[in-house]
Amino acid sequence: MSLISLVVLLEALTMNASMISTGLPGIMAYFHTNQGGWIQTAFLLVAAVISPTLGKIADMFGKRRVLLICVFVSAAGSLVSALAPNFILLLTGRAMSSLLVTCLFLGYSLIRDVYPPKTVAMAAALATSGMGVVSVATPFLTGWLMDGFGWRSLFWFFTVILVITGIGIRLFTDESSFRLRSKIDFVGAGLLGAGIGAILVAVSFGVDWGWTDGKTLGLFLVGIVMLSLWIYSARVVKAPLIDLRLLTRRSIGLTAIAAGTAYGSTTVSSTILPLMSMTSASFGLGYGFSIDAKGFAAIQSPLGVAQVIGGVLVGIMIGRGLTPRVLLALGSSLLAVGSLVIMSGMDTRWIVLVGAIITGIGTGLAYSSIPNVQFSTVPPQLQASTASIVATSQSMLGAILPVAVFTLLNSNVARVVDGVTLYSANGMKFAWIGAAGIALISVVAVLFVPRKIIEVTVQNDAVGDLTVIGEPNDVSSIAPSGQSAEVDPPTATHRAVATTR
Repeated sequence: MSLISLVVLLEALTMNASMISTGLPGIMAYFHTNQGGWIQTAFLLVAAVISPTLGKIADMFGKRRVLLICVFVSAAGSLVSALAPNFILLLTGRAMSSLLVTCLFLGYSLIRDVYPPKTVAMAAALATSGMGVVSVATPFLTGWLMDGFGWRSLFWFFTVILVITGIGIRLFTDESSFRLRSKIDFVGAGLLGAGIGAILVAVSFGVDWGWTDGKTLGLFLVGIVMLSLWIYSARVVKAPLIDLRLLTRRSIGLTAIAAGTAYGSTTVSSTILPLMSMTSASFGLGYGFSIDAKGFAAIQSPLGVAQVIGGVLVGIMIGRGLTPRVLLALGSSLLAVGSLVIMSGMDTRWIVLVGAIITGIGTGLAYSSIPNVQFSTVPPQLQASTASIVATSQSMLGAILPVAVFTLLNSNVARVVDGVTLYSANGMKFAWIGAAGIALISVVAVLFVPRKIIEVTVQNDAVGDLTVIGEPNDVSSIAPSGQSAEVDPPTATHRAVATTR
């Protein structure tokens, strides 16, 4: 029962993005808003800021305890969204539900800590493989809920599922005995979240308010000041939310960019695909198939199957010698190609389906390659820090980019019908070009990620003086003092981990 509860919890996170994206057109129409990007942004932005902090709190006070708090707060957030009488309260619920993201790494960590060693690998595999299966069934469940009960039923569904899984975890899963003393950067988290949030609000409403309006400029200024203070804070505190020094390392900084932009591209495409497909063709906008949520399942389900196939291919191709860098570059390239294919035939259903399948394969390749790129190019002693930075980059860019794309769409409005904003064909094309461009940034970034980790000999000719024998250009990638170097007297030779092209 413990494993079933944890698997269902992780499935709920996987289902959340696709189900809410499918409900996006109905939500926007109900609240007469053109700020649909914020439905995903409120979820991912809060997750990006709060997840590292909650991870540290879990290490200090117990992983199951924090996991349960996250589950029940997420359930409460879904309930708030289900009952929301206005768009602001719906976004508040989405922000509360963002704690579900933290459940991902806490769930895996709890499996590692409390399950018998012989069962850990199988339990983790079952938790992971289940995520692929659900991507196929979710579109049909979404269609049944949406068409039968309306968009609020999606949030009711998550409320019930999360309460049940929370009770299951409470009854059948033990608490981890591991504890860690650590400092928590609450100030950094607040500054980063407030800074990005202020800028995103300015970007979102700049089209309506005017780019030179006092509110727009004021929010830009507040955001810049907050982010500047966050950068200063990250440099002076002992345990910052994000260690900015690590981002200067090529293997870490470029991996974070490549992973974040790949994830951002998929977030954009998954947000605008249902919006485009479910628009009525009778409006004559040059896109849309007049389909309901069940009809959209016929597009989204093959995309989910393709995503599973892409993930499986990574395991096969890495086993046959292809490097994770190449596979991530291939996956991101397919994301760009799929977006451009969809753009080329926005009014032709089979072309959109082909583009969606290409995007699905690219998503599977990219998502499965990202951790392998990290494992193969980052020194072991920096893996945990890198994983946190990469996850934050994915959530941050996943939160920021949909708002940017909706700003682009809101600059290309065809007309408003009964309070519902309809975008022009050019606006929709620009959105798909944006998704493709974001994916191409991932391709470029990953191609410059160092190929592998090598051992570099560093000799200490005098105290504090190191002479590098090997790749001088890679000195910047040597792990921090005290983490990787060791002295072998009497030659005083240091062994340090470095990266190479």
